[in-house]
Amino acid sequence: MNARGQLGDFLQARRSQLRPEDTGVATYGERRRVRGLRREELALLAGVSVSYYTRLEQGQAVNASPEVLDALARALRLDDAERRHLNELAAGTRRRPAVRRPAPERLSPAVRQLVATLGDVPVVVLGRRADVLAWNTAGHALFAGHVDPEIPERPNQYPNMARLVFLDAHTRDLYVDWPAKARAVVATLRMASGQHPDDPLMTALVGELTVRSSEFAAMWADHRVKAGGDAVYEMRHPLVGAMNVTQQSLRTEDGQTVVVATTEPGSASQAAMTLLVHGAVTTRAVASQPLVRRE
Repeated sequence: MNARGQLGDFLQARRSQLRPEDTGVATYGERRRVRGLRREELALLAGVSVSYYTRLEQGQAVNASPEVLDALARALRLDDAERRHLNELAAGTRRRPAVRRPAPERLSPAVRQLVATLGDVPVVVLGRRADVLAWNTAGHALFAGHVDPEIPERPNQYPNMARLVFLDAHTRDLYVDWPAKARAVVATLRMASGQHPDDPLMTALVGELTVRSSEFAAMWADHRVKAGGDAVYEMRHPLVGAMNVTQQSLRTEDGQTVVVATTEPGSASQAAMTLLVHGAVTTRAVASQPLVRRE
């Protein structure tokens, strides 16, 4: 998953998703053999030569100027997140590939304090590859109550949210609109891959999911990107039933993502969430109490 290849694939995918009629390109009723815009049509819209744009798509050109990238972004009608992704991919083509394994991700004391302070609000902290670095009792109960809650404390055994969403039946059943959640996970992972194009663990994760999930493979090929934000999902929890849950994604200075789950005050969803969290906290407290031997 090298940077030049990612840049070319992203440009090609976005070009194929633009219809000539959406961009003012005249087709004169001709039968077209390609989906979306042709290379020469996009090059014309961006004001660059066809040969130069072709080299960009083929991974043979580097050092694209900010002006060229901005012109391509306008021609491709990219949103802000997609523009940042394009610039990160272009920057990656100018860097020498890293040869050493990335350092393990760790939680800072400030993030640990935040997780502890939020208490009964479900929280999950994700690393750049969607590894679960930490969760509180409420977050574990909401997102992965069937998984050992102590696993994030074992660095070599971090559960991975992308794997759970695509390969775990329990997690899939949590979301009424599973495809929407799956697309969001893939889009976030795609953005991270552009920021870390030489991360071998990211490459291995994408390769594993591509092989094991045809749905992931199709969504990954679409090259959608997403940079956090908020989303409301209808969740169908096996213990408390249906809830509308807002998942807010907050970025830390270390590039980690703090996912906070909330519900609308006074709603049936809030009542269900309160019941779930109270049950989880009570169960955890009972389990942590030492056994008393009776003589």
